[in-house]
This record gives sequence, C-alpha cells and structure tokens, in this order.
Amino acid sequence: MKNPDIMPILFIGHGNPLNALADNDYTKALKNLANSIKTPTAILMISAHWTTKKTMVTAMPTPKTIHDFYGFPKSLFDVEYKAPGDPKLVQDLINAIPSIEADVNEWGLDHGAWSILKHMYPKADIPVIQLSLDMTKQALFHFEMGKKLKFLREQGVLIIGSGNIVHNLRAIEWDESAPAVDWALEFDQWVKEKALARDFNSLVKDFDKSESGKLSNPTAEHYYPLLYILGAVDENDHLSFPYEGIQNASISMRSFMWS
Repeated sequence: MKNPDIMPILFIGHGNPLNALADNDYTKALKNLANSIKTPTAILMISAHWTTKKTMVTAMPTPKTIHDFYGFPKSLFDVEYKAPGDPKLVQDLINAIPSIEADVNEWGLDHGAWSILKHMYPKADIPVIQLSLDMTKQALFHFEMGKKLKFLREQGVLIIGSGNIVHNLRAIEWDESAPAVDWALEFDQWVKEKALARDFNSLVKDFDKSESGKLSNPTAEHYYPLLYILGAVDENDHLSFPYEGIQNASISMRSFMWS
C-alpha cells in the first residue's frame, strides 16, 4: 500500500561549481523540482565532495559553507548558504545506524550540497545535515547504507545524493555547451536504462566494468551518491528525470527522482 506521506528521494547532477551562480535550464529545473514536492522537515545531503575513511555526519548547529575548489571568480567564494543543522536528526540517525560518527567541527556544507540547495531552497530555512562517503568501502556498502537511511523518508526528510554519473575532468571542455563525447552518452544512457528497469544489481556491480563506465568514472566518488538513493527506493516509487543533459562534454547532469 502506498504511503502518501513518504518523501521522494533525489539524485542531482551538480557539475561545474559555477552552476551555483547560473540562471539556465538546469537551475530552472532545480527550482521547479523543489516547487513540485512538499517542503521537507529537513534535508540529508550525500555529496561526492566529502570523502572519509568512515561514515560521518555533520552535527554542528550551523554548518559552515565550504568553498572546496579553486580558480573560480570571487563571486563564487562569496556565496554563503546559512542553513541550520539538525542535532536531533543527527542523534536519531546515529541511534538507528551506530556505525555513523558525528562531526562537530571539521566539515559543513560543501559545494556539492549548497550549489544545488541555493536554487532549490534559496531561503536556507530548512535544516540540512550532510553524510560523508567512506571511500574505504566498495559500491555494495553504499547501496546497503541507502537501505538503512530509507526510514528517514517517513519522517519528512528529503534525501539528496549529489554527484555526476559521468564525471571525467580530463576530458572536460570549458564550453558548457560543447558536444558530449561518445562514451559519456553511452554510459549516461546505460544508467538511465538500468534505472528504468530497476536493475539496481547492475548499477551497483557493473558500473565500472565497461570501457564507457571506466572513462565516465575514473574515480567513484561522484557515482557513489546515486547508490544511496537506489538503496532507499521503495517498491511503489515511480522514477522520473527532472533534468537530462551533458555539460562541458564529459559531465552528465542527469538527475533522478523516485516518488
């Protein structure tokens, strides 16, 4: 039986940090997406840009805005996203999954989080906590962790994975509209087809087996956030794609919503 109160889950391709300042089809899609779903009680972000040797969660009352990049204009470094944290939600999460450890002062919200949230929830009035990626673990661990997070959906928490299913900076073109390379298109389509078929086993175990998969993910941290979202999918969920497209030749901006 469907639960009408269960929150959707999202994977958002965040791409170039300059998307935080942009006004384009992608950012308009993010705004429309936020307007199409009910307002969450809190947000759990799983960003490609917080990699650790264990699973951690931001537990500070007010997470700092982290500008984890270089070589971009000052206007990007001036962005602050001053959303409150949610210490009670953090404690509930640790009680449910004791292997998660609280971070009270090291991290905050990196650009994988705030560059998206700035467009979706510009008032920064919804509590946000961020979960790290334990990069000592393989893909199946991240999928199984998503299953453990699923209970949050019934508490009004919006779970967002932030990364890119194709992320190869060596092949990047700085023209945002540069034609996509063939292998990026191939792998982007493969992921779409497997997701629509609910073939999560292939998405977990085979994403780096093909040549296009290896080129699309020379390292796995931008792909892993998708696995958390796959793990939290409910059998009654419907899949849609709030945004599809490839920027800068080798960055897939494909975004997913299960609701």
